[in-house]
Amino acid sequence: LPIVVKAFEMEIIPANRIVAQIGDTLILTCNTTGCASPSFSWRTQMDNPLGGTVNHHRTYSTLTMNPVSIANSHDYLCTVFCGKKEKKEKSIKVELYSFPSDPVIEISPSLAAGEPVTVTCKIPDVYPSEYLEVLLKKEEHVLKEKCFYEDDSANTETKIVTYSFNPTVEDIGKEITCVAKLPIVSMDFEPKERVTSQKLNANFGPQNTIITASPGNLAMEGDPLTLTCVTESNPPPRIVWRKHLADESIEHLIENNVLSIPHARFTDSGLYICEVINLVTNKTEKATVDIVIQDGPKNTMISVIPATAVKEGETVTMKCTSSGNPAPVISWKKKKANGESEKIFQDATLTIQNIRSQDQGLYECEAYNQFGKEEKAVKLLVQVPPQNVTVLVYPSENVKEGENVTITCSTYSNPPSQMVLKKVHQEKEIILPSVNGTFILYNVTKNDTGRYLLDVFNEVGNNVKVIKIAVVGRLEKTDLMIPLIIAFSCVTAVAVPVAAILIYLSRKAKINGSYSLVKALRLKV
Repeated sequence: LPIVVKAFEMEIIPANRIVAQIGDTLILTCNTTGCASPSFSWRTQMDNPLGGTVNHHRTYSTLTMNPVSIANSHDYLCTVFCGKKEKKEKSIKVELYSFPSDPVIEISPSLAAGEPVTVTCKIPDVYPSEYLEVLLKKEEHVLKEKCFYEDDSANTETKIVTYSFNPTVEDIGKEITCVAKLPIVSMDFEPKERVTSQKLNANFGPQNTIITASPGNLAMEGDPLTLTCVTESNPPPRIVWRKHLADESIEHLIENNVLSIPHARFTDSGLYICEVINLVTNKTEKATVDIVIQDGPKNTMISVIPATAVKEGETVTMKCTSSGNPAPVISWKKKKANGESEKIFQDATLTIQNIRSQDQGLYECEAYNQFGKEEKAVKLLVQVPPQNVTVLVYPSENVKEGENVTITCSTYSNPPSQMVLKKVHQEKEIILPSVNGTFILYNVTKNDTGRYLLDVFNEVGNNVKVIKIAVVGRLEKTDLMIPLIIAFSCVTAVAVPVAAILIYLSRKAKINGSYSLVKALRLKV
């Protein structure tokens, strides 16, 4: 078989043209076939320094540029000799660019709402910068566009785009975006666009602090109430709730932007303070809201001065107090004899001067507002000492031995009177008490002759009557049975006259000179 001899050939890898980024590593390879012992040489078209390292191998040679620099922007020529007669050359064009990293955004000075701020976008180590396009945006709003067409850069450069503006509260948290493009159509590299974003953050406030009340600053007792403190501040502030108390002191409540009261009470009414503190800006702002808890009258009370029981002629003051919101209207009523109530006065304080017995009775205080009413009652007692005391002695103050003597009285007083009967100047004093009763002396003797004291008394006074009894000769037998009227004694009640009761007693009693108490019927007032 005939021997096939390969022709001498060469190639450069990559062929013809290569795009490399400054700072990277680039290796050019010159490869041969059909030559047993080729010799290689490398040079630039303009005989500039190679700017790399050459390594020869048996059938190929490499030129390594590590790192690639602007000095490597040339046409490189590889020459190969195969023996003394055969020579081949090929060139490759090295095109350079630099777009190594994303833009860097700087915002200065430290942001504060209302003060101007400068946004700086830096695009590091760009080459060739005449192709660079920069777009500065706030969200989707374009702040600034800049192209560097007029640049004639000979090396990598850091390009800067700045923009100044006065940020508003609405700007806080929005994104500042810097878009850098290096759209060199003739070069095939990626990326040709780099983007960096940074949130616009400002230290400001607190400002425009307000309190919102839900469902409102007029709430019904028992309903939930939520107070929210709303402010503009960055960084988020410390929020403290306080409340003005009735004694003008201030109560510390919670540290939170929301103050929740699940079941509002009347005592929750008052002035609430939200204090907002920004520890970075060292500023403090306060907001207040006046909360009114509405409800019907409650805790209605009556106080009576000097007391609920007063002496006739004194002055009594009755004061009615009630909590509620709006403040309840107070009125007074008095129960009449038929059980109905009659309105007599409208004010919290009812004063009765020179009080009389007819002023006694049940007084009602009514507290009213649009959310309801509440009533309280007090019983007023007018105390009267025993008055108009009359004493009756039956059959008379002069009686015969063996007769019965009945002593009765009538009086007007309040509270009802008690009474006792005692004989004056008696060695062994005998006292007979009586409450709604009658005093009877049975079968009197001459020893019963004398002066008797009838003491009528109650809590506020007394009245003493003197009775003289004279006992003479004895009764005849024909007079043994006679009717004896026993009067109802000293029965007392307000404005109720005493009725006499007829009692027939037999004079056959064998008890000589004795005292006996006969219990009388009680009168109902």
